[in-house]
Order: sequence, then C-alpha cells, then structure tokens
Amino acid sequence: MQTTADTLTPAEFADPTPTTARDQGSWRDFAVCKGQLQLFFAKNAERPQARARREAKAKALCDSCPVAEPCRSYARDNREYGYWAGESEEVRHLLGYTVTAPIGLRSRAVRVQLEELDAQSA
Repeated sequence: MQTTADTLTPAEFADPTPTTARDQGSWRDFAVCKGQLQLFFAKNAERPQARARREAKAKALCDSCPVAEPCRSYARDNREYGYWAGESEEVRHLLGYTVTAPIGLRSRAVRVQLEELDAQSA
C-alpha cells in the first residue's frame, strides 16, 4: 500500500526517513504557519525593530510546529528566503547555507568589500 499525505501523522513527517509523501512537499499540510505568510517574509523596507517583532511571532509558531525538521531541511536545501523553522536567511547563512542573492549580513559584507575596493583604487 502506498503512503499518502492523508495517512501520515505529524510525527511520521518529523521522522527523517524519506517517504513519497514528504518528497512531494506534503509536510506543508501539517505546518502550523499555514496561511500566515506575513509573519515569515519581510515587507519592503522593513525596519529592524519590526523585523524582530515579526520574527518573534514566527518563532513562537515554529517552536510548536510538528514539521519543523522537514521545513528546515527544505529551506536549507532550496536556498529559501524568509523565516523557516525558526531560522532566518541570515542564520542559515551563518550556519553555512546560502541564498541566491546577498541580503542582510551578507549584503552588508558585500557592500563593505566594494567600498574597500573603491578606496584601494582611489
């Protein structure tokens, strides 16, 4: 009998053993954050204080989520932006995972490197 998302429990999704249902992304069906994207992705020009408040609310949801592990793996493996399973893209970057374009800490680091190069060539 083939396993489907309808027959798996949240505990089975947290199990690291690959399953057909998890490979298809069905762990999302059990995510506590479902329908609350505004907490997990920054608005344009979001201020640091607003980001801290938004991420604190997101973290509270992630801490109680039964599918945090597959969510975290998905974000790391797919170089996702936003707040996933208790990790921002900056935290993932500091842990050695990268996203496609520089943001946050990496953006500042790139900007500093460019400024240093400009200063050296002047």
